[in-house]
Amino acid sequence: MSLHYAMQAIELLDDPSITGEKVIEQFEGYDHVEASSVTVQGDKGSTDFIKILVKGYNGKSTGGTAKTFGLVGRLGGIGARPSRIGIVSDADGAVAAVAAAAKLADMSKKGDRLEGDVYITTHICPDAPTQPHEPVDFMGSPVDILTMNKHEVLPEMEAVVSIDTTKGNRVINHKGIALSPTVKEGYVLRFSEDLLRILEMTTGELPATFTVTTQDITPYGNDVYHINSILQPSVATNVPVVGLAITAASAVPGCGTGASHEVDIAQAVRFAIEVAKEFTAGTVSFYDEKEFNHLVNLYGSMKVLQTMGKEAYHGS
Repeated sequence: MSLHYAMQAIELLDDPSITGEKVIEQFEGYDHVEASSVTVQGDKGSTDFIKILVKGYNGKSTGGTAKTFGLVGRLGGIGARPSRIGIVSDADGAVAAVAAAAKLADMSKKGDRLEGDVYITTHICPDAPTQPHEPVDFMGSPVDILTMNKHEVLPEMEAVVSIDTTKGNRVINHKGIALSPTVKEGYVLRFSEDLLRILEMTTGELPATFTVTTQDITPYGNDVYHINSILQPSVATNVPVVGLAITAASAVPGCGTGASHEVDIAQAVRFAIEVAKEFTAGTVSFYDEKEFNHLVNLYGSMKVLQTMGKEAYHGS
């Protein structure tokens, strides 16, 4: 069950000496899994970006034709040492990504291979900085958002679910998980009925969703307010991106400890795995392609929202 893998991932990552190498060691011995880690130095320290590929039986990595799914565990850091002891709330995205990768790897080993490839990416930093944010403090990161997107949003991904702790706000007052509308090339599109169906199925509840603003789908660093980095992958790709928020009823600081809930993370893992199954099999869609093309024909490209502004867009 997903809860088992979520609990294992929390115990693995709640360690001041955890590294990307120690994480990918967990995936040694799997015939259909490739895992790698790279350390990247930033202005405020370093972090280890990990990439895990779980190969499908008809995946493009081995010459097949099935669609490739991308799962991004988005966060600033898994710990704020030495100012905070223990794993922080912000770590939930990484925990969910590692747990989902472990579950998919075990499924593959047992013979339940997905049709297409699944790439899981996140980064491991047990001593990230913190930063002020309203209404509660955020976790910072040793590296900037462009570096994160470079290592976490891969060209192989044909659709992306970005999992991020989204508790430091007063917009969402639901504990568990919540889904965003689909974002593609600067457009905020309608919610995917397929993804809402999967959300209902995996939680056993009516689907919880959350609002996305124009500010949220623009790049960090442009001096506008963002709810958090959950939809930052959308600025780095032209494929559809959906945010899966791990949420709380109250505003919880990203740097708060003792605030990760295994059952909520397990819900995110279940949702991600079911989407991976169906997307790689071609039975779900993140958006209506015909309607999206109609929007572009009516109103033009919105790709300027994926850049730092008009000057950057026209100068590129």
